[in-house]
Amino acid sequence: MTTTNAAAAALVGPGVDRVDGRLKVTGAARYPSDFTLPEMAYSALVRSTIAAGTIARIDTARAAAAPGVLAVITHDNAGRLHKAKWNLAYPPPPPPLQDAKITYNGQYVAMVVAETRQQAAAAARLVEVTYDRDEPVLSIEDPAARPKSNPYFLDMKRGNVKTAMAAAEVTVEGTFTTSAQTHNPIGPFTTVASWDRDTLTVYDSTQNPFLVRAVLAASFGLGEEKVRVLSPFVGGGFGAGLRSWPHSILAALAARTVNRPVQLSLTRPEMFTGIGRRPSTLQHLKIASARDGTLVAIEHEGTSTASMHSDSLYPITVGTIVSYACPNVTARDKRVRLNIPPIAHMRAPALAEGNFAVESLLDELSYELGMDPIELRLRNYAAVHPQTGLPWSSRALRECYKTGAERFGWAQREPAVRTMRDGRWLVGYGMAGVTFIQNHAKGQARATIRRDGTARVCSGATDIGTGTYTVMTQLAAEVLGLQADRIEFELGDTRLPWAPEAGGSGLTAALGSAVHNTCVALVKRVLGLVSDDPDSPLHGCAIEDVVASDGRLARSDDDSRGESYAEILQRHVLDSLTVDGDSAKPRGSTGVLVGSLAVSRLGRFGHKLIGASHATIPASAFGARFAEVRVDPELGVLRIARIVSVTDGGRIINQKLARSQLIGGTVGGIGMAMFEETVTDPGTGRVANATLSDYLVAVNADVPDIDVAFVGEPDPSNPIGAKGIGEVGLVGVAAAIANAVYHATGRRIRSLPITISQLL
Repeated sequence: MTTTNAAAAALVGPGVDRVDGRLKVTGAARYPSDFTLPEMAYSALVRSTIAAGTIARIDTARAAAAPGVLAVITHDNAGRLHKAKWNLAYPPPPPPLQDAKITYNGQYVAMVVAETRQQAAAAARLVEVTYDRDEPVLSIEDPAARPKSNPYFLDMKRGNVKTAMAAAEVTVEGTFTTSAQTHNPIGPFTTVASWDRDTLTVYDSTQNPFLVRAVLAASFGLGEEKVRVLSPFVGGGFGAGLRSWPHSILAALAARTVNRPVQLSLTRPEMFTGIGRRPSTLQHLKIASARDGTLVAIEHEGTSTASMHSDSLYPITVGTIVSYACPNVTARDKRVRLNIPPIAHMRAPALAEGNFAVESLLDELSYELGMDPIELRLRNYAAVHPQTGLPWSSRALRECYKTGAERFGWAQREPAVRTMRDGRWLVGYGMAGVTFIQNHAKGQARATIRRDGTARVCSGATDIGTGTYTVMTQLAAEVLGLQADRIEFELGDTRLPWAPEAGGSGLTAALGSAVHNTCVALVKRVLGLVSDDPDSPLHGCAIEDVVASDGRLARSDDDSRGESYAEILQRHVLDSLTVDGDSAKPRGSTGVLVGSLAVSRLGRFGHKLIGASHATIPASAFGARFAEVRVDPELGVLRIARIVSVTDGGRIINQKLARSQLIGGTVGGIGMAMFEETVTDPGTGRVANATLSDYLVAVNADVPDIDVAFVGEPDPSNPIGAKGIGEVGLVGVAAAIANAVYHATGRRIRSLPITISQLL
């Protein structure tokens, strides 16, 4: 089956405008904070002012007597909340307000519920808490930091690194550090909770509504069918919404306590402690090569910080094992527990930090060898998956290097450091390669064709601003042969078919494949209605024999012989026809659904899991980043002049949205390289810069010309040919900038963010 009409054929690829754009610019899109229910009350939180210890006494009398207050809830009267089941990628939070133990500054110790938001906030300030303090552990280098037990296969290896290192002709090594960073989406996370007897309805800022449903159901001892989570619009996430957080549980607790709907909206300072952050990291890396640049051994050990409670999987070295064709590699991760807020995945988690170290040290090796940095990477190009020996389903990294170098003008680079100038400014060129690892998930969808010729397609996923509404509309319209405005796509409700989280750069491939397969099944169902109808021009046609266009199905060998959906449904006295489907690949297809991330996590056990019968490793995105910087040697001022970002993103469903994602990722990479750092007071564990005026992010004046290009072909590992690109744009940017700084100044940067003191 094909889609041939020009309008439908043009739906996938070109920059189709967002289908939800008008709702957003007119204010009609309803975010969780926009939902107002009858008799709704408001909650405000009281947070710990110490990082370690216990609550000795909590006095709520003044708060309870304040105007408008309906309830003050502490660990003394919260009642028992149950802990949800363990989740490998997104562990549930410890049930809040269950005991007097304090493990980080900013932990919730009380909650006030009042008639208005202002009354709740005012009363929360009246709660008096006395603590018995313990000495907190706050630094990754603190000798008191306890190693966190490691339940994952994160010690990955191949070959014999020790022997190869001893015999190597050239060796470089270094220690790299990256600072903690905090997600700062525009929309403060909000939960609105309402009970109807034993049924709970929640509007929540989340990227993972089905996980929130599971956690809330477990917390209150309910069946999941008794909990409904809605998130039709989310004001950004960057990974902060992948886990379920205590404030969502507390909103439901507050609503149950006062027997009224309750809204709980986090303040900006609470966003710094309540929804996770990127951990600080410490990495030691050693690379050995032959004199001709052939890599012979890589040893990479990464340490990241974790809170005192369970945190998400965070393998910094996971990309090292698959990026280059090196025969001897060890990649080891460990974590240390600190008295800090929970850790969460933040855009390109672990891969961004690991790439900074690997691509920086490779750049250092290129200078040691007197070799062009691109040539060094091409000489060690991984034509097959290095850990398994299986071919990638697709890989256009060579084209990324070639296209990026041409667009950037890499040939004009003077190889020696401190040789390029523009007046007083030192000029530097730097680059980095990117091998990304995305989540290869599954999803479900439902598709309905109506007698009026319109269609409704739905799934319970969320759209965090990346364009899921639009892309899924495009994919459905393409298969059904309808104009985009004839498709209604609905998401953000756990009563709809199950969908994975909007994270891990896996939603487009997972949900898009589900939408594609479901719409194909719907067309088959329509054809089934006329299969035994001798009066139908489609009599006896299989799906391979028809073309979908302009709301009708026609024979591929004679498009004059066909019928519209409306005609078929009307003749069979049907108002609509509905099909449920999922993203499972059709029978007889080749490839493997086990993703590169799973293989890398499992290390040497990965090949056994995949099995010899599978043909390929489903590839994620690949890329190359090129940066030009200017450094004032007297002032230590660093400016980014331009960045070229080239990505193998498989089939690009919407070029406008894809380009926007890559630009956004690049800006995030600039922030990682130059600005973003969550600063913790060394005495109290308090986040010292928990406002947008103190926490620096890249703004318009910091962002240079960004040239985005795509290369590669559709990836055959999924039916829509897509790869996830939501995160890959950030990876490699920091390394390219740091490498450009070295070329300009001769100073090797091994700690992020880059500061003036490092350049003076």
